[in-house]
Amino acid sequence: MSLVEVKDLTVGFGSLRAVDGLSFRLAEGGALALVGESGSGKSTVAGALLGLHRGTGARVGGTVHVAGTDVGRAPEQELRRLRGAKAAMVFQDPLSSLDPYYSIGDQIAEVHRVHARASRRAARARAVEVLDRVGIPDARRRARHRPHEFSGGMRQRALIAMALACSPRLLIADEPTTALDVTVQAQILDLLHTLREETGMGLLLVTHDVGVAAESVDEVLVMRHGRAVEQGPVGTVLGSPRQAYTRELLDAVPRVDAPRTGSREPGEVVLEATGLRREFGHGKGAFAAVDGISLTVRRGETLGVVGESGSGKTTLGRMLVGLLEPTAGEIRHDGRPHTGVDPSVQMVFQDPVSSLNPRRSVGESIADPLRARGERDERGIRERVTELLERVGLEAAHYDRYPHEFSGGQRQRVGIARALAADPRVIVCDEPVSALDVTTQAQVVELLGELQRELGLALVFIAHDLAVVRQVSDRVAVMRRGRVVETGPVDEVYGAPREAYTRQLLAAVPALDPEQAARRRAARREPAVA
Repeated sequence: MSLVEVKDLTVGFGSLRAVDGLSFRLAEGGALALVGESGSGKSTVAGALLGLHRGTGARVGGTVHVAGTDVGRAPEQELRRLRGAKAAMVFQDPLSSLDPYYSIGDQIAEVHRVHARASRRAARARAVEVLDRVGIPDARRRARHRPHEFSGGMRQRALIAMALACSPRLLIADEPTTALDVTVQAQILDLLHTLREETGMGLLLVTHDVGVAAESVDEVLVMRHGRAVEQGPVGTVLGSPRQAYTRELLDAVPRVDAPRTGSREPGEVVLEATGLRREFGHGKGAFAAVDGISLTVRRGETLGVVGESGSGKTTLGRMLVGLLEPTAGEIRHDGRPHTGVDPSVQMVFQDPVSSLNPRRSVGESIADPLRARGERDERGIRERVTELLERVGLEAAHYDRYPHEFSGGQRQRVGIARALAADPRVIVCDEPVSALDVTTQAQVVELLGELQRELGLALVFIAHDLAVVRQVSDRVAVMRRGRVVETGPVDEVYGAPREAYTRQLLAAVPALDPEQAARRRAARREPAVA
């Protein structure tokens, strides 16, 4: 009998049918990826495997069997035994899945006590054991720490440890690496692969990243509008896709080995930083997030900034737009020293939800820079905002809508429109596409390129996704621990990196070829064995 068997699954919310007649199987110890754009129904399917739609008002049809449990017909008590004990889920955002008030160890121990009916002492010992198993250093001490004391990658490891607490037969991972940089992402994917090898558990991976699927699974099921478009062995589906939609997904994936196209002749220097340093904390606890960085940005060019989480990329970007004051160093606009916020340098943030006021329409948010510079003609302001909305691919009618009424890609377009409202010469983009699926990501990148060509904008493109940076950048600066360790034309840095750290970043980028992914995984293991 299969570990997971889904037949004609349908899930509806109101008038929306999120999943429409989906069927698939997952064998014991197998690994299957559900791949598709945002809104394709992937996460809805994952929730249905654990009966998470029960009591929500969703209409669920078809049959779902997981580890011998008929999820649709099982009483609530049997479902509770299924969740955690036989099948466990790892969510995309570990901060929203972990209680900020309790230590990591206590939260894992509680899961083990509930399902295994273990003593407090045994549950605490199990928590330390699984934290150690997922690579948390000094697990006994770190088990006493709260979630905010862990990095993003460490929190994701803690969630995986929690899922392993009761030795489940199935692990459901819903976008487990979306917000992680390439090296941490590679570590998490390697961990999932190793756990599968050692425990024999099955893996259902939900992802919009085709490269992550190639690194992690045996089979792929491509979804669109709640339906299965294509399914088969990962090498076959990704190497020789039969369906046009699958080919479209693959074509939208940026590649680190693709040379930069459409390079422009840069103009004059519009932004220059010399010896930038930014310290946080005081006394012995002080540390430099940015330590002595110098760079230039020219009109019409894109400077890519890459590096792991904690390398200082975002701190650098916030100093360039004047949101943070440097501890030392100087920023010059058009050759003149400058401090504070300047409308000519704008920022597009990673998370448009947190940068847009949920109580105000998007039109009013876009209008803020216009009013800030003294414009009072409300009719003229609305006309200008309408023009900007249409310029970024939205509609005039969207002026009066609120952020929650837009998709992630649409909200990012709103953020770009708001940046354009100030008529900037430079836009600093801080991880502008990191949370978007590949097709939406490609659309936003194309939009930025069009705006740059038409308006002569200079872009500083900050990202942990090296493939996207290669696609959009003319020059690239590689950051590590607050410093720039390598810089130069993007084709030179990617084609013949001088620094070992740059080579390490490039080697961690997911490969679309499963055989190449396996070779890279083996190579990453070698230092640990030596």
